[in-house]
Amino acid sequence: MIKGWQRCTVFVYRTDDVRFAEKSSADAIAAALADPRCLMVNRNAGAGTRVLIDKLVERRTASWLQQPSRARTTRSPPQWPQGRADWGIAISTVARLYGLGFLPIAPEDYDFLLSKAAATARRCRRSLAALRDETVREKIRALGMRPADA
Repeated sequence: MIKGWQRCTVFVYRTDDVRFAEKSSADAIAAALADPRCLMVNRNAGAGTRVLIDKLVERRTASWLQQPSRARTTRSPPQWPQGRADWGIAISTVARLYGLGFLPIAPEDYDFLLSKAAATARRCRRSLAALRDETVREKIRALGMRPADA
């Protein structure tokens, strides 16, 4: 296993929404789920973030706003700044990019599991070298992620 980088999954909300300020992500999710008027941006089925949402929401009900098909990634333009949704799950990079409030939920590790044969293949060696390259590592940091220790 080769360590890659880490990013943070967060509960996202508009900064003017006082219902979520100063709360933990768990308390904010509970408050959102307790209010039937509180609209959430959902993710497409099968997305890693959707798996997390389903786990966080469990059997409780929520008012959903399904993301349009053209906005299916954690880096997609969010619905929150437009006032079309009250909360959702994204990554901290997106929250910062759009000036949204956010509460940390969990770190996500991006690692690579390779067979010994694959790890010695030329393409893999170049990719792994890139992960150790300081220019690449700085670009990972600029995206709001933390590269693994070299």
